Amino acid sequence: MSTESAKALTPVEILSQTGFFRLLSAPQLEAVAGFSEMQEKDEGASVYRMGEPAKSMYVLVHGTVRMAIDFSGRNTSAGDILRRGEVFGWAALTPSCNSRIATASCLSACTFLVIDGAGLLSLMEQDHTLGYRVMTQLTKLITGTLTAFAGG
Repeated sequence: MSTESAKALTPVEILSQTGFFRLLSAPQLEAVAGFSEMQEKDEGASVYRMGEPAKSMYVLVHGTVRMAIDFSGRNTSAGDILRRGEVFGWAALTPSCNSRIATASCLSACTFLVIDGAGLLSLMEQDHTLGYRVMTQLTKLITGTLTAFAGG
């Protein structure tokens, strides 16, 4: 998908095409979209760094992102290279410990749908079905991330 076609998608369309949000109803997708905005970053740009406050989660709409964890000054791969439709930045949904545990960097020019973590948490509190569905997906995402990291 080109950057131009990525820009043509609405936040609801992006969310509905993303596995993480696939179980949400149309009104729930609209509500989540209300807490999101499109963002672009150039190749080589940092999306976030380890230790920073985790305020947002991301849906990668276009481009590729590398996740890395810093061990004593050395960046180490922490799983797959992320591609279109993948969700990352899940620490924004863990309010008791919402600091970044990795660094996310653009391997190419990227377009993201950036979702405000506090806004999504508020929606989850108001709509328990939405909250349950998001937490189910979050559990799968975290488990997959840890499994990928452990497997090298």
